[in-house]
Amino acid sequence: MNKKIILAISVLFSITMQSQMLKLEEIMKGNAFIGAQPENERWSLDGQKVYFDWNPNNELGTSTYFWKNGLSKPELALPNEAAFSKFDFKKTTNPDLYYYIDKGRLFSYSLKSKTSKKLYQQSSPISNLQMGAVAGILYFRQNENLFQFNTNEGSIIQITNFRKGKSDEKVADKESFLKSQQEELFQFVRDQEALKKWNLAKSKTTKSDFPKPYYYGKNTFGSLKVDPKGNFATFRLIEESERKSEKMELFITADGYNQIEDTKEKVSVDNLLATKFGIYNIAKDSVYFINFSSLSHIQDVPKYFETYEKSKTAAKKDKLILVQEPVYNENGSYSIAEIRSQDNKDRWIVSLNLEKGTFQELDHQHDEAWIGGPGIPSNSYGRGTLGFLGDNETVYFQSEETGYSHLYSYNLKSKKKIQLTKGDWEVRNVSLAKDRKSFYLTTTTTHPGNRNFYKLDVANAVLQPILTKDGAHEVNLSPDETTLLVRYSYKNKPWELYVAPNKKNSNLNQITSSTSESFKGYSWREPEVITFKAQDGTPVNARLYKPQTANANEAAILFVHGAGYLQNAHNYWSTYHREYMFHNLLVDLGYTVLDIDYRGSDGYGRDFRTGIYRFMGGKDLTDQIDGKKYLVENHGIDASKVGIYGGSYGGFITLMGMLTTPKEFASGAALRSVTDWAHYNHGYTGNILNFPETDPDAYKKSSPIYFADNLQGDLLMLHGMVDDNVEYKDIVRLSQRFIELGKKKWSLSSFPVEAHGFKETYSWVDEYSRILNLFNETLLKK
Repeated sequence: MNKKIILAISVLFSITMQSQMLKLEEIMKGNAFIGAQPENERWSLDGQKVYFDWNPNNELGTSTYFWKNGLSKPELALPNEAAFSKFDFKKTTNPDLYYYIDKGRLFSYSLKSKTSKKLYQQSSPISNLQMGAVAGILYFRQNENLFQFNTNEGSIIQITNFRKGKSDEKVADKESFLKSQQEELFQFVRDQEALKKWNLAKSKTTKSDFPKPYYYGKNTFGSLKVDPKGNFATFRLIEESERKSEKMELFITADGYNQIEDTKEKVSVDNLLATKFGIYNIAKDSVYFINFSSLSHIQDVPKYFETYEKSKTAAKKDKLILVQEPVYNENGSYSIAEIRSQDNKDRWIVSLNLEKGTFQELDHQHDEAWIGGPGIPSNSYGRGTLGFLGDNETVYFQSEETGYSHLYSYNLKSKKKIQLTKGDWEVRNVSLAKDRKSFYLTTTTTHPGNRNFYKLDVANAVLQPILTKDGAHEVNLSPDETTLLVRYSYKNKPWELYVAPNKKNSNLNQITSSTSESFKGYSWREPEVITFKAQDGTPVNARLYKPQTANANEAAILFVHGAGYLQNAHNYWSTYHREYMFHNLLVDLGYTVLDIDYRGSDGYGRDFRTGIYRFMGGKDLTDQIDGKKYLVENHGIDASKVGIYGGSYGGFITLMGMLTTPKEFASGAALRSVTDWAHYNHGYTGNILNFPETDPDAYKKSSPIYFADNLQGDLLMLHGMVDDNVEYKDIVRLSQRFIELGKKKWSLSSFPVEAHGFKETYSWVDEYSRILNLFNETLLKK
């Protein structure tokens, strides 16, 4: 037989066998096919056991398992032991004694005798347990007020008295004709009123040590916290607001009647609300507020205002800010707080003088786009890395001052700021060691797609490598810091748990095995993480899935990850595990797949993070087009046989690609996609595009609905009808535009019971079978 014919037959047989191995009906089961990986891992208080949530038997949900030295495999924990392992235990100066809250009740726990003792229980639950600076003093929150529990004496004292509404004394009786008539006609009524006033005056002559009530009106009250010495309580007030929420209809219900639910508030400058940072002086029984108007740059106007004539002439005023709960040193002698402007372009770290109600500015970070990065949440209500070293006078925090998120220290006495880590990489996670003189850090030192683990001594600021191989290490240290509990994964290896000694370049010992036999029966690819140059010269990383040369069909599919600020071109197991398996199936069929960490993705520093500011569908889309060009020039792809797909932000980019660059992609599948950013939520959108009222141009050029007339290729849209993140209304509005414009090359698949993240396997199968059919029909027939 002719050798070419034999080769062709063997290739066809290989393709047939491989495509049989991977079936949509199986891989779309997700973890039910892969095997549920361990999560929520933690140590026992004595460091003798590790606990984690797991589902190795494919039950309806996870259960708690444990492992300890000597066990060949993990064992199921008893229900009480499982519940106990999840409590948030508070340490004391006594190494044997811990406190915790369970279902709103306060308990103590002796490590030596392994016994719990219930200390406090009422019908109103308690929360927010804090340890005082004095041994035996605890604080907790109950019914929006703080209580001090002296365990040495057994006394419980309410130390604040905050109340919603207005003071009774301030609410005067409403005057009326009848009331005046009664007082005029009857001596009895006049006598009763005089007695009431006399009793009130007499009661005020006897001073009570119970805190007098403080009424905060209709404002939102929160973030109540006491300092370790028990001298001051701080709180936050947010002005009353009647903001409108989006409405969502549920069609498939238990009783057969449609239901309406509130979902989110749309992005708007009206969502910026005045706030106050209050202090309650416990000894003086008085409330006062800190005035932050002297913060540097608090009246600076964002540069984008310069593009609008109306904004140029606006009077300068203080930015609206939000103050986070204070962080205290161990003895309560210093308190610091992070402050954010509500447009999220400024962040301040300040030292607070609670007694005087004043502050001192320690650090200021400004970003014309928006504040963010690892250890620095991208919303004004989030809390970042902030704490004290063991000397009780040095603060540590993270900042993107150099363009990458690094660790810094600031001494409150010397006023000296030191950058502790440096380089074109990021500090991803920070924990202070027991000695409070060193840190354990998770970083991207070796590669943006790795999560490495190091120790850093503050004295010499030298990184000591502990876990540095490719992949991701999520590390929990044992209570004595001698052993590491590690959740580790690689590109084609799902998460498993390991233990290792806490030493330089440690080796991992695996304690869980989670993957199913079905999953292990396929040879999963290790996608290469490649780098190509974008048209503006920026290096862009991507995962490349390549078929064997003999099997290649000259067609390519670009996958666009969602979430905006997310990384997927990394060296560890992806949260997009169904898509990863789908890409293996596509490669079996001869497709080349490119999964790009486009501009705006996580892991590459500040400039990359903010590359989409004021124009979503700009550089993030041209990165996709540059990725296509890379495939055409380097991997034999036919430029006319390229498709694109993705969900959420990935669906949005798919729409922008199909509608603003209609000749680039033959077809696209847009899942749960934003079609008009003015209809998305406030926190995410306001960072990137500012606000529709102040920056309408940014919204118009970033919203696919304005470009519906450009559709040329085949577009498939898929959306859950009970999506409370990107409402089904988004895709309905775009569909109406297509109908009015007479567009024909589009279709919409709706999923009646699915929200933003699909849950049901049958929905996943239906969704991805339609996507596969779209690409087979539009890319392979050319």
